[in-house]
Amino acid sequence: MSFHEVRFPETLSFGSVGGPERRTDVVTLANGHEERNTPWAHARRRYDAGLGLRGLEDIAALIAFFEARQGQLHGFRWKDWTDYASAIPGQDVTFEDQVIATGDGDNRVFQLAKRYRSGPHEYLRPISKPVAGTVRLGIDNEALVEGVDYDLDLTTGEVTLAYVPEIGREIRAGFEFDVPVRFDTDRIQTSVASFQAGEAPNVPVVEVRV
Repeated sequence: MSFHEVRFPETLSFGSVGGPERRTDVVTLANGHEERNTPWAHARRRYDAGLGLRGLEDIAALIAFFEARQGQLHGFRWKDWTDYASAIPGQDVTFEDQVIATGDGDNRVFQLAKRYRSGPHEYLRPISKPVAGTVRLGIDNEALVEGVDYDLDLTTGEVTLAYVPEIGREIRAGFEFDVPVRFDTDRIQTSVASFQAGEAPNVPVVEVRV
């Protein structure tokens, strides 16, 4: 899959609307009970970039970005302003934010991930597009240094430690991240008259697996 490691303009994504989408197959049985299953292990996020446009210069920037990606052909990074960091909203990112793995005495390559909890249930979301300069890593309560204790692949979200952590030790991480997406259309229709009248163009964006 072709992917451009470039972020959609933050000023345009700021006013967008969107969020996670799940797919659930629901079968109603003869006795009225239901059976529910999902073919998706992870949610897929969708956004509408058109609602973030505030002026004609924004439309020009959108068209330039759309043409450079050749419509749906090339993926790109997207900042989801409602969910872009490992920390609780309003708090700074630290290496203690997320437990991404536990040492097994064998592996030293780990995937960045964010944990979502509600009651006794949780969901672990893989993070494949961390933002450069924001990643913090640690083992238990000890902070690690990038380039010395670990290396980071910004295109996959994998971290490679300089050594294999001992069994049972917690690998922790904090980070900001983008969502890998593509345009969900090969056509953008704009009108100066309509835009000035308050009508925003429809610019669908959908998350992609990378």
